[in-house]
Amino acid sequence: MFALKLHDSPRKDFDKQATETSEEDEAFDYSKRSQWLRAGVLGANDGLLSTASLIMGVGAVKTDQKTMILSGIAGLVAGACSMAIGEFVSVYSQYDTEMEQLNREALYRNESHKSELEAKKKKLPSPLKAAVVSALTFAVGALVPLLSAAFVKNYHVRLVFVTGAVSFALTGFGGLSAMLGKAPVMKSILRVLVGGWLAMGITFGLTKLAGSTVSF
Repeated sequence: MFALKLHDSPRKDFDKQATETSEEDEAFDYSKRSQWLRAGVLGANDGLLSTASLIMGVGAVKTDQKTMILSGIAGLVAGACSMAIGEFVSVYSQYDTEMEQLNREALYRNESHKSELEAKKKKLPSPLKAAVVSALTFAVGALVPLLSAAFVKNYHVRLVFVTGAVSFALTGFGGLSAMLGKAPVMKSILRVLVGGWLAMGITFGLTKLAGSTVSF
């Protein structure tokens, strides 16, 4: 009996700790991360893929380094502005909808419930913050293929280096987003990798085809 108690005690402590950890996971609402996670991951992935695809597309018909870098810079600036404006409009629409709903609820609530509604209003998503997050993460993502192209002189090595750098970054972003959102890591990584390779490959191939058939 004494030996049994010695074995049971650590097990009970372990079960208790596991239960407490499980309860903490359940208590934490991972959906609270969704707004910033969505804006951040979308911004970074779009920055990576659109800028890399643009550089690869231009590189399909123009082999000089300067042209590829200038196209990447243009893609970074234009994409960051587009992401910021799009996210601002999207989140503002969500903000207006939720605010109207809370205002309607306030008409039919007593004073004690109105304080709860005011607290909910403070937790509504910020359109400006979402816009800034999208623009910054897009720029960070776009810097990866841009810097990769900037430091490699040889044309063919440059294309390989850009593809490798983007693939590495996509793996990191895919794994990070999966861990933060408690989603399967490998599925997330494979999804963004395959999508990225397709985007770059299709852009390169179609631009190469257009360059060989269209006279400028």
